[in-house]
Amino acid sequence: MDKTSVFKRKSDTIYVTGHINPDTDSIAAATGYAWLLSERDGANAIASRAGSINPQTAYVLKWLEIDPPLLVTDASPRFESVMRRLDAVTPDRSLNEAWTILSRTGGIAPVVNLDGTPFGMVTGKSMFDFLRKIIGPHAKLREMTIAELLDIPCREAANTDIPRFQPQTRIKDVVNRLLRQEANEYWVVDENKRYLGVVRQQDLLNPPRIKVVLVDHNEPQQSIANLEESELLEILDHHRLGNQSTHNPIKFTVDIVGSTSTLVTEQIMEVGLSAPPRIAGLLLAGLLSDTLIFSSPTTTPRDKSTAEVLARWAFVPGSPLEDETIQSYGQKIIKAGSGLLTQEPEVVVKTDMKKYEAAGIQFAIAQAETTDVYDIGDYMGRLKEALDDLKTQNGLDFAGLMITDVVKGSSRVIFVDPPAALDELPYTPLGDGSFLAEGVVSRKKQLLPIILSLLEV
Repeated sequence: MDKTSVFKRKSDTIYVTGHINPDTDSIAAATGYAWLLSERDGANAIASRAGSINPQTAYVLKWLEIDPPLLVTDASPRFESVMRRLDAVTPDRSLNEAWTILSRTGGIAPVVNLDGTPFGMVTGKSMFDFLRKIIGPHAKLREMTIAELLDIPCREAANTDIPRFQPQTRIKDVVNRLLRQEANEYWVVDENKRYLGVVRQQDLLNPPRIKVVLVDHNEPQQSIANLEESELLEILDHHRLGNQSTHNPIKFTVDIVGSTSTLVTEQIMEVGLSAPPRIAGLLLAGLLSDTLIFSSPTTTPRDKSTAEVLARWAFVPGSPLEDETIQSYGQKIIKAGSGLLTQEPEVVVKTDMKKYEAAGIQFAIAQAETTDVYDIGDYMGRLKEALDDLKTQNGLDFAGLMITDVVKGSSRVIFVDPPAALDELPYTPLGDGSFLAEGVVSRKKQLLPIILSLLEV
């Protein structure tokens, strides 16, 4: 038997995640694609999110009685990824019991107090140090039998000078310091300092990478932190290309549709499956919110036909949506996300914010929805202050906010510290320094291409 096998960890969990500041389409696509990977491929796929749920998405999830995806904001390996909860003994138990555990774990026997806190570890080295300490100066103890030796309490032979870490501690933050120390084993403890497991130094040098599938984005700056430390398996998206390089070939799907939920649903249809009513309802919500109920110029015939399929799956008897139509459902979703004036400005500029870079200029554009772009009033000054804070906190050159009127199909665009090139934007300047962009509702297809073209001239 390989005595070190107890420490071997191979995580088959796949985290399907959307972008930071997730919108409804991002959450829906992650949930739907995780379901498909599990159902079609038998994968252990988990829907995750890279940021907080916005009010619109929270409304939909509550309606459908679906729990929010798991929050995963950082791909960097943690102590919990290499931790093992080994069997343990109390300090007063005999070394014989510790020896039994030690022989099965490859050389480690945790010694844990009755209150659950770590006492020490019995290892091959600690046993040798113990024998040297008691036998060296006492010649008569050299005649002690092994049975007599193993009757000694564990506390006598345990090394108590063992560093302790929380399970969420990032390995890369401490590994260099640990390599300079003599310890080869470490405790992992909870917030109450109680024993959770043991980590070996050699396992910190090559921790397992979490497996990740990206949906609704492909640019690293819009993704979870330290994405390069993960094992990126696949990307499913409908935005412009801005992806990072990968160590190995991956499946990469970027298509011209109005929502990633459309792409997920098409894959479900391709294998002859139908999503459960609640997941279908969530995917339909993602599709309708991203296309503004088909009024956005990003909408394609594929989005409309996919919506009909999702409606057939979702609006069934017994479903939370059984009395809805595509139009009524879409209107309720849009309304849930358009309460602009009821939200704090700091929340508005961060809820659906994406970062970009062009010609060496780093910037962010956030988008919020309302039912009247003129109903802003004194709120404009607070929005600009929030944008300025956003720019400073993220080290950006400028920041913008696109406030979209979902009824009239137009937007107001606000900038903080814009470069002179944006003076050429083909929109109507207003007295408060913002722009009125008639007929502009899509950040991706209408606003961003113009900004990029002006910056890259």
